[in-house]
Amino acid sequence: MTQTLAPTPGTAPAGSVGAGRPRRILRAVAIVSCVPYLGLKTAWIAGSHIGIPAGSSLLEHRLSMAVANGVSVLLDSAVIVLALVLTRPWGLRVPAWLLVLPAWVATGLLAPIMTGFPLQLVVRLFGGGGHRGPAGEPFLDEWVFAVVYSGFIVQGLALGALFALYARDRWAPLWRGRVWELPVGVLGAAQRVTAVAAGLLALFPLTVHLLWACGGTAGLSEGRADEATADFQVLEVMYVVFLAAAVAGAWQLAFRRGRTLPVLVPLALAWVGSAAVACWGGWLSLASLGGVDDVADRPTQLMNLTYAGQMIVGILVASLGVHFLAERSAGAKCRTP
Repeated sequence: MTQTLAPTPGTAPAGSVGAGRPRRILRAVAIVSCVPYLGLKTAWIAGSHIGIPAGSSLLEHRLSMAVANGVSVLLDSAVIVLALVLTRPWGLRVPAWLLVLPAWVATGLLAPIMTGFPLQLVVRLFGGGGHRGPAGEPFLDEWVFAVVYSGFIVQGLALGALFALYARDRWAPLWRGRVWELPVGVLGAAQRVTAVAAGLLALFPLTVHLLWACGGTAGLSEGRADEATADFQVLEVMYVVFLAAAVAGAWQLAFRRGRTLPVLVPLALAWVGSAAVACWGGWLSLASLGGVDDVADRPTQLMNLTYAGQMIVGILVASLGVHFLAERSAGAKCRTP
């Protein structure tokens, strides 16, 4: 089995990437949309309190906030690098894993925001929501969320369009056809076991997130339970949706379910779903290691198990997707005269 996604026969020539005004516009939009977030994070690292109201819990942990903001700056700076790779001719020569991995991470971090933030705004129209900390203190000024999340949505749309165009140029044959046309051997018994394992393991985090989405606070830390507004519940619904999408995509690929569907559908479900649950599970698990001083704000064992469980599910589904694409890539090369 090949471990790389090599350019497949019939893909566009290298010169196609970067050509055309639409790609240049999308690249500019992606880069410019990073400026507000990077500017705010850099200001906070430098000690500014712009957008942070007095009494916010963010002001209580200067060192951990600086470290978290530094990581955030690096992650968002990667958007600029991705935008260049996806729009320059030399981008087609980048090893597949070196591009696909950060694109997958970007998808995972941005997808819940792109779907959750607009839904939160809708909820607020009916009187719910609000970003608040323990005891009801403001967490950040509301304009910060509006500016930053709007920028994230623009980043996600621009990067998504650029990646779709790039993938079409480089790997289009890998998702052609319908599920029923897939060769029987494209995913073997091991991958079917992986799909079943992912489905079974997903039951635990899915149940917990569903409980929290319905307003339950069992298993939440005291501080997190106090912050469980309608905004929190919307995000919990998103985690349930992405877990279900990841498992559904893996199941369809492994067992060739939804036979009349285009192959792109289960691939997209597996890609977006696995990325969202794995990356946010990892991010929340990493945040729990930040050494929170207040006992009431420390994640509970149930929270940590939930985040770890969804991260494992995402990794299992992603590994199945990688195997699927690698096998189709190898098959395409074998058929080349």
